[in-house]
Amino acid sequence: MRLYIRLVRFIRPHVFTLSLAVVFMILSAFFDSVSLTMLVPLSDKVLGQNKIVFDRPVPDFLTGIIEKINNTPSLEMLNYVVMVLLIIFVFKGIFFFGRTYLITKLSQLVINDIRNALYKKIQNFSLDYFTKSATGHLVSRITYDVDILKGTISVGITDLVYQLFTMVFLAGIVFYINWKWALMSFGLVPLVAIPIFRIGKMIKKISTQAQEKMGDLNRKLFETISGVRIVKAFSMEDQEITKIGNHNFAFYKIMMKLQKRALVLGPMTEFVGACGGAVVLYYGGREVIGQRMSFGIFMLFLGALLSLIRPCRRLSEIHSINQQGLAAAKRIFEVLDAPIKVGEKKNAKELKLINREITFENVSFGYDQKLILKNINLKVKKGDVIGLVGASGVGKTTLVNLIPRFYDPVKGKIKIDGTDIRDVTFKSLRAQIGIVTQDLMLFHDTVKNNIAYSRHDASDEEVIKAAKIAEAHEFIKALPQGYNEVIGDMGVKLSGGQKQRLAIARAILNNPPILILDEATSQLDAESTRLVQEALDNLLVDRTAFIIAHRLATVKKIKRILVFDNGEIIEEGTHEELLKKNGIYRKLSDLEFLP
Repeated sequence: MRLYIRLVRFIRPHVFTLSLAVVFMILSAFFDSVSLTMLVPLSDKVLGQNKIVFDRPVPDFLTGIIEKINNTPSLEMLNYVVMVLLIIFVFKGIFFFGRTYLITKLSQLVINDIRNALYKKIQNFSLDYFTKSATGHLVSRITYDVDILKGTISVGITDLVYQLFTMVFLAGIVFYINWKWALMSFGLVPLVAIPIFRIGKMIKKISTQAQEKMGDLNRKLFETISGVRIVKAFSMEDQEITKIGNHNFAFYKIMMKLQKRALVLGPMTEFVGACGGAVVLYYGGREVIGQRMSFGIFMLFLGALLSLIRPCRRLSEIHSINQQGLAAAKRIFEVLDAPIKVGEKKNAKELKLINREITFENVSFGYDQKLILKNINLKVKKGDVIGLVGASGVGKTTLVNLIPRFYDPVKGKIKIDGTDIRDVTFKSLRAQIGIVTQDLMLFHDTVKNNIAYSRHDASDEEVIKAAKIAEAHEFIKALPQGYNEVIGDMGVKLSGGQKQRLAIARAILNNPPILILDEATSQLDAESTRLVQEALDNLLVDRTAFIIAHRLATVKKIKRILVFDNGEIIEEGTHEELLKKNGIYRKLSDLEFLP
């Protein structure tokens, strides 16, 4: 119930649309029920040419209507019935269209809000969340799970109102005509209600399994499509096709299991309804034969009772849909309720441009109770260029990821000009930082838009200037559409070196006072490396830079090199000074055959 209430809260901003939809639902249900009353004059007066006979007292206004019908010639009454039926069906059509359109609009608005809320929450997570959550599973929650919720909102919540009012109007008719027969018929309801709730619980459980299988399928699809070059390079197409086929078939089996249980509810409801109808047919038929009730009144009762089967069956289907939706809602709220470990304070202030220094004060960081950085104390003055070296996994990239607050330290503080970076806005902090990583991220967009990603207002001249500094202008001009060339997913149309230079151009255009270069020239050939290195040397003037190097040749000329091991800074100095220490740096240098 708590999940259902939380879903309803998403409807609150669209309460006017919901209210209007409810009005149309009530009117649609009313005219659906009223249309059945035409059976009485049509059966008794027009076709049977008899008077309407009712075996119980009726209100004065109904007495007047019945007398008027009984005193009207059959042919004239036929004209009235035809006209009234046409009017009723015109109104039925209007209100059916209105309620369907408004329900669709409401569900699309709510789903739009939920998708936006999910994506916003995912964007606000710190990077540690993504180390534990597969991309495919997150995409599945935004797409597949949310799409299931659309059925819950459009059918499970709003259509529920229409079906309930239809039942109220029809039940009112049958109880008014003969409450004893009605009670006999409704006494069979528990026979179907108990199985419906039991099957509903099973459907919720199976639906959760189906959503997890879809997450696995999305994860595998994302991996194989984004890694298509690796798949082809190792001729693994057949194996990957088999794996996807297995995931797909597992999802198929779950869905068939789900549908089998959902579909059994309809026939079960109809059978119980037919049993009730059979009871009424027996007793009602005796009343008509004994002329204690006219055929038209009996047909109205039987028609209304049998018409109750449809909303009852629909309510059982709605229960099934709601159970699937609640399973999806649980997975969605798991994301929406997940804590944001790195958040912006409500009273966060703007960070001014760096003027003095960046300091790390007793900084430690780790997750899953494992420390990656241990008690780091470091002061980097404005304009300093720092090289970070060491084996893989010793904490170099983790250290620089703390500066833009991709993570927060578990202990200690990072300050810029004496201000704790946790006290400033994300935007003002990250606006001062340019990042070029070895894990390139380019978008399925034009070359120009990829370079100008952080500055959509950049002029063509500024984009071209940044590309020239990054030695990218010449190869961009050679592309069929130049700067308007769409480079494909992850820049698939470009070589590794070309993608690297676009990433460098993007950082250059942003013109940040702090640079983080994670082996930014790792995928360039010798000539491009030389040219881009010269551009980076010019770019580094009067900037504070952190250069992570897996090849020591990259940082050989840097005046301050930090050597990491086991999450700690164990050596510091110039290339020559570190060689003389005969420590880890010396070993790394010997492996590269550096003088």
